[in-house]
Amino acid sequence: MFTKSALTLTEANQLVEAALAEAKQHGWSVAVAVVDDGGHLLAMQRMEDCAAVSAYIAIEKARSSALGRRETKIYEDMINNGRNAFLSVPVITATMEGGVPVMHDGQVVAAVGVSGVKPDQDAQVAKAGAAALSA
Repeated sequence: MFTKSALTLTEANQLVEAALAEAKQHGWSVAVAVVDDGGHLLAMQRMEDCAAVSAYIAIEKARSSALGRRETKIYEDMINNGRNAFLSVPVITATMEGGVPVMHDGQVVAAVGVSGVKPDQDAQVAKAGAAALSA
C-alpha cells in the first residue's frame, strides 16, 4: 500500500496567492488554478481584467499537467515538432505552455495552471505558484 501526500486547501490557496503575486509584480492579468494529482480543482482565481475564457484554460492546463506529471510545454513542443497524433490523446486537452506540476518528496501532488498572458509568462507565473510549496 502506498502513502502519498496531498495539499490542504490552505496550501492550495497559498500556491494561488504566490502565482498572483508574481503576475501582479509584472502587471499581468491572469487566471490561476490549482488541482490535485488527479486533476480535481482545489482552488482558482481570475484577476479582474483577465478574459473569462482564461479561467477555463487555466484549469485545463493544471489538469493536463497533473495527469501527465509534466509541464504542459512538453506537449506543446511535441505537437509543434510534428507529433500531431498527440492531439488525439484523451483527457489531456490543454497542450500549451502554462501548466506546471507541484512536486513533494519526488511525487506530483498537484499542479498549477495559468492563462491570460504570453505562454512563457503563464509558465513563469505557474512556476512561482508551484515554488510556494517549498518556500
